[in-house]
Amino acid sequence: MDHIDRTLLAELQRDATQSYAALGRAAGLSAGAAHERVRKLRERGVIRRTTVEVDPAVVGGGVLAYVMVDSSAWMGDSADAFAALPEILEAHVIAGSATVLVKVRTTTTEQLQDVLRRLYAIDGVSGTQATVVLETFFERPVAVRRDGGEQPA
Repeated sequence: MDHIDRTLLAELQRDATQSYAALGRAAGLSAGAAHERVRKLRERGVIRRTTVEVDPAVVGGGVLAYVMVDSSAWMGDSADAFAALPEILEAHVIAGSATVLVKVRTTTTEQLQDVLRRLYAIDGVSGTQATVVLETFFERPVAVRRDGGEQPA
């Protein structure tokens, strides 16, 4: 991946609705060349999908919680069971005091409690510890530096 690909990625992250002509101008390419580069980035799996960012509170997801899931067994093969709960946005097998970390969005804390009950129904789950988010200062997408260097810590 070269600096042109990185420029295209950064531009798409800033505004995925811009035309290939605009992308090309930003990267010093023609519209056709920009289109071809983006197509190749998709084929290689660098661009996994194009999506829309929605305000969760407006569509009924105003309660955000991170839940540490304890287990009595290896949970690495339980992805389908976690994915079956639509309120779970992310699930990660982790190292540390818990086995899995999940990100959950619900409308109410009562619905969060119901999600916790359903988590206990997953084979091997032995406990949960939920942390409810009071306020989000910011969220960042994966950042692509145009110079190809690493992101500062």
